[in-house]
Amino acid sequence: MVNTYSQHANPNMRRPVVKPEIVDFMRQRQAPVTDHLKTLETFAKENNIPVIPHETVAFFRLMLESIAPKNILEIGTAIGFSTLLMAHHASEAKITTIDRNPEMIALAQENFQKYDERQQVTLLEGDALEILPDLQGQFDFVFMDSAKSKYIVFLPEILKRTKTGGLILIDDVFQGGDVALPFEAIKRGQRAIYKGLQALFDATLNHPDLTVSVVPLGDGLLIIRKKSENIVLPD
Repeated sequence: MVNTYSQHANPNMRRPVVKPEIVDFMRQRQAPVTDHLKTLETFAKENNIPVIPHETVAFFRLMLESIAPKNILEIGTAIGFSTLLMAHHASEAKITTIDRNPEMIALAQENFQKYDERQQVTLLEGDALEILPDLQGQFDFVFMDSAKSKYIVFLPEILKRTKTGGLILIDDVFQGGDVALPFEAIKRGQRAIYKGLQALFDATLNHPDLTVSVVPLGDGLLIIRKKSENIVLPD
């Protein structure tokens, strides 16, 4: 049994933000994952571990095969499902993934030993904010799927390590639609996430040196393209 998400799972990420019948259509009609990715997807569902839903999987496949990134950074490994998905569809990429949860790290290490056949993945253990300043090189594709309230905290370091023209994808930014509500309507236990996401939107959506789109896939995907070298975010 996997204990990490059994008691403290965020229910907002399971609430559809588009019509349920459209979600069902996207999940049923787009090509399924196979082999080890199917095994991991099934394991995640059985153990209440949040991984990117199938509509986001299909989007990742198309994007990764189109842009063919060579150096990928991931914040939030979990069991390694999205990591191995990116490895499969960006077969020449080196992937650095960061996680601080010991239970998830153990599961991810096991999965990488089994399925990372091209030795593409490097797993770094610890707090992303402590690890990011020491990372070497730059990345052309970044995926953040970790603590939602910390996205805005991580973003300045992420931008420093993203190539000009590179993409940053940030998952679960809608929180089941709560981000569109007034602050007073947010449950107390979700307010730190709400504040963090609103700060993220304020810093990015109208920034002159970023091209940004919010896409209603899964629980919302924020896509950022870095347009210039030295990005300064508003306080």
